[in-house]
Amino acid sequence: MIPTYTNVHLRFKLNNYHYSFEDLMEVAYSFTKEGVPYQRELGVFLLDWLDNKDYIEVQTSGSTGKPKKLQIKKQAMVNSAIATGDFFNLTPGKKLLNCLPSNFIAGKMMIVRAIILGLELDMVEPSVAPRIDLKKDYDFCAFTPMQLKNFAQHLKALKTAIVGGGRVSEPIKALIQDKPTQVYETYGMTETVTHIAVRKLNHFTEEDSKVCFTTLPGIKISTDDRNCLVIEAPHISDDTVVTNDIVKIHSDNTFEWLGRFDNVINSGGIKLYPEQIEEKLQSKIKEQFFVTSLPDDTLGDKLILIVEGEENCVNPAVFNGLDKYQIPKEIYYLPNFAETLSGKIHRENTLQLIQ
Repeated sequence: MIPTYTNVHLRFKLNNYHYSFEDLMEVAYSFTKEGVPYQRELGVFLLDWLDNKDYIEVQTSGSTGKPKKLQIKKQAMVNSAIATGDFFNLTPGKKLLNCLPSNFIAGKMMIVRAIILGLELDMVEPSVAPRIDLKKDYDFCAFTPMQLKNFAQHLKALKTAIVGGGRVSEPIKALIQDKPTQVYETYGMTETVTHIAVRKLNHFTEEDSKVCFTTLPGIKISTDDRNCLVIEAPHISDDTVVTNDIVKIHSDNTFEWLGRFDNVINSGGIKLYPEQIEEKLQSKIKEQFFVTSLPDDTLGDKLILIVEGEENCVNPAVFNGLDKYQIPKEIYYLPNFAETLSGKIHRENTLQLIQ
């Protein structure tokens, strides 16, 4: 029988203690009144999760548009937790580490997985370099790319890690190749209740693809006339989710992500995908950067590079190896990028800073 959002698994633990539904309500109140900031966020979410409504309100990150609030069914979150548990074999009693903030969907889902699947959850304060008890071993954790970079040397204490919220750069991938931890990049969004697909980042076999995402159980994929991904997941969304992500579908349950439709640049009739260019430059530019475009009388749109750093800190030699159409026409430097509430680069607002 599939559990519902009113269930608290008998094996669930939070910071070494088991709590019933009623006990968890008291702990949540205590966190909101007496906890440090990240504990207050946890308390607020737990109170939302344990109330009599069948949904919670979640705010999108705003990385691909204006932040907005969505109502997500609690049962959809339960179903998503079960799908992740099935895929990663998260059986009752396994140890879960959460270093993500509880006010965004990724952090909320780590908590829901523990409650529903009967996992032993340790919460630590979210930061780019989480302070984690390295004497403990964990079965599962979720990171942002920056957290993964800073924690890479300690991965031996962790069996499986997922990473999302931004692209994983080639230098970060290099850091995890010799680590025993199985690391997966995730694909998903708030509307799909976090990830609906994953791909391996290390420990490849001959059968594994280094470019394709594999969908979780119960997910159907297709593309629209823009070649953008369309997701059908009746267990987590009543509506078909039409994305702005351009993909190449390889099989019924695998796809290759090419870039964002709203980021595609048509320069002199040539379609350029900024994300593909950025991936080629990741290992060559140490500063934070992204590729975008500005209007141009001749080309329509001209390719540019925006760098967060001092003037002329990027040597044009980094463009060696790019196709001729992929070489930026200009480089702009800014002391600071505009960011979303969740700390991602806000491309549109940053572009406005140079115009």
